[in-house]
Amino acid sequence: MKERSMVPRAEFASYYGRPVLKKPVWQERDIAGYLFTGGVAAGSAFLAAGADLTGRRSMRRSARLTSLAALAVSGAALVHDLGRPERFANMLRVVKPTSPMSVGSWLLTAFSAPVGIAAMSETPPAPRVVRDVARPAGMAAAAIAPLVATYTAVLLCDTSVPSWHAAYPELPFVFAGSALAGSAGLSLLTSPVQENAPAARLAVLGSAVELAATHRMENRLGLVGEPYTDGKAGAKLRAAKALSIAGALGAATLGRRSKTAAIVAGGMLTVASALTRFGVFEAGVASAEDPVYTVAPQRERLNAARS
Repeated sequence: MKERSMVPRAEFASYYGRPVLKKPVWQERDIAGYLFTGGVAAGSAFLAAGADLTGRRSMRRSARLTSLAALAVSGAALVHDLGRPERFANMLRVVKPTSPMSVGSWLLTAFSAPVGIAAMSETPPAPRVVRDVARPAGMAAAAIAPLVATYTAVLLCDTSVPSWHAAYPELPFVFAGSALAGSAGLSLLTSPVQENAPAARLAVLGSAVELAATHRMENRLGLVGEPYTDGKAGAKLRAAKALSIAGALGAATLGRRSKTAAIVAGGMLTVASALTRFGVFEAGVASAEDPVYTVAPQRERLNAARS
């Protein structure tokens, strides 16, 4: 159970009633959608590689095509938020290891090529050379997938937005678990029941990682963790938790025997993954708009240093 704070909530005022920080200018639909679809693309590439190695052709095909489709939507959302396509190309002019945006741009570029080759091999009539390199391409995509699934969390944590910045130990695990659960949900929707056992297991694993990391994050952060439990963001994240639990249980039980149950479970897991990304995004914006989340932690650190 989350501990109740015995200290009254502090009230702060800023000059002219403006926030201390400028809130993110990113559009929620574009960037939260980019976070969600990028995670699904990564998780589906990972799942496709496993299906390929275990001879599950239908699951492999659906996962490869899902990965490519999600990656395309993710890229379109990012370019739309940037305003002009050439801005993304401009980010590839340099390599800056200390910049999550620079590293992420190169990761997406490196990830897109093997994902595209693997997906192309599933669309007849694919050239023989494409079919011959499909497995190595799929393995390469799976190797890059964990970085693609989590670099966006690092990108958020690298900002000055209080509720994002303070969550740096847990947010990559939240995003990784959400990516696995969401991609497993889509695989349950599109794969035959006789092949969906790996997706069901991945759904349970992803949901467990996401729920554990979210719980730790909300309880550790204290004051700056409030936006994750309050308002619209809190409502979305609570719904995501409920759907993750129900979807994982359904996938692990009835979903392995009934296509209808698999569809229901997969739908819940997919929606839960999307709600997690949108909830995290909204929580960060809310923390930037309220001065208390900026000033109170600064005062705590200053008092701790003095003592």
